[in-house]
Amino acid sequence: MRKMAEFDLTTRMGQFLDRHLVFPLLEFLTVKGLYDDHEMLKGKLELLKHTNMVDFAMDVHRTLYPDKDVPQSLKDKRTSVVAQLKQLQTDVEPIHTIFEDPEVARMIQSSRDGRQLYESMVKSYDFQPHMLETLYKFAKFQFECGNYSGAAEYLYFVRVLAVPPHDKNALDALWGKLASEILMQDWDTAMEDLNRLKEVIDSNTFGSALTSLQQRTWLIHWSLFVYFNHPKGRDSIIDMFLYEPQYLNAIQTMCPHILRYLTTAVITNKRRRTVLKDLVKVIQQESYKYRDPITEFLECLYVNFDFDGAQQKLRECEKVLVNDFFLVACLDDFIENARLFIFETFCRIHQCISINMLAEKLNMPSEEAERWIVNLIRNARLDAKIDSKLGHVVMGTQSVSPYQQVIEKTKGLAFRSQMLSMNIDKKLGAKQQEATPQWGAQE
Repeated sequence: MRKMAEFDLTTRMGQFLDRHLVFPLLEFLTVKGLYDDHEMLKGKLELLKHTNMVDFAMDVHRTLYPDKDVPQSLKDKRTSVVAQLKQLQTDVEPIHTIFEDPEVARMIQSSRDGRQLYESMVKSYDFQPHMLETLYKFAKFQFECGNYSGAAEYLYFVRVLAVPPHDKNALDALWGKLASEILMQDWDTAMEDLNRLKEVIDSNTFGSALTSLQQRTWLIHWSLFVYFNHPKGRDSIIDMFLYEPQYLNAIQTMCPHILRYLTTAVITNKRRRTVLKDLVKVIQQESYKYRDPITEFLECLYVNFDFDGAQQKLRECEKVLVNDFFLVACLDDFIENARLFIFETFCRIHQCISINMLAEKLNMPSEEAERWIVNLIRNARLDAKIDSKLGHVVMGTQSVSPYQQVIEKTKGLAFRSQMLSMNIDKKLGAKQQEATPQWGAQE
């Protein structure tokens, strides 16, 4: 294992992801060269064995073992997959005929009541109940073959025809639709599917608290694909991971490594600075279970006021971000905002600061640091002046108005109260139901 692989979370993350969602992570690691190429290929081949992407598996096997023939087991599986596909295509043909009717297409587009739509199709177009099961099987087969657009299309029909919540395929269909949209990188649709799935999970008791906890843990991990690619994603991470108690509990209980992503979302979100205090408390509580340079950066800065330590952690953060599939695109925002955090915290403690000292704390050359501070003062309207002759930054007195103090102290209180009220209502009104298994969940 090479340097920086110690901070790689792929193994932990993979436990809560569908196999198909692991492939982009493995491709990313291959490009970054964190692990031996031979081992990475073996990992891909092991994942592919449990899918219907047989041609892909054969290609990987040839690359991995150029001197060996493709195993007979893969050839046999390919024959079986092709036969199954032909049979399912035959089974789905009558459903295709119904959906190709222009009136049916119009009904699907305009319908707001899935149950009524289903009954209309049964009555007017001889749509049979077993056809929903056939649609679901065909969609799952398409997904396992890597045809994510086909899977998403058929799973949309399954959902729009209002599969009853207690149906064994209902929850799996939602997971499958979300996975398909993620793999096609349709982030707006994926966000809609994510919110729909979250609503179902939050309103369902699943018969046990443990199953509910597992469902939320899966959702947290899958949501990272969406949240770090959608314009509103970083706000959603903060709202869901930090201020919805059941999801914060899932993170603290099952996956404290998710604090890396929550912390990054907070640091890179200039509009949500008031949540820092709440986040730091959580990081301190969980530091005995999980810590990395990103969480330690905030600890150094806001708990220990260790500016030298924060500077060192910021250098390490850069390496972590570059090698993290979800965070690599956040690098510039993270470094910019982290420097701002160091600057602001340092300025709260000191009234007159040497630019050279600040440059050292910010890990920047002196001239670049001076330009950065000038722009910061201009754009952020900080009460500060630069004495270029002496090479100092002179801070003005900054007082927080009582009004602003009240806003900060009550931030999130209404949201938490609302969530508490909703949870109480759900628990009172929820019926005991059998939990359905996760789409493609790995054993």
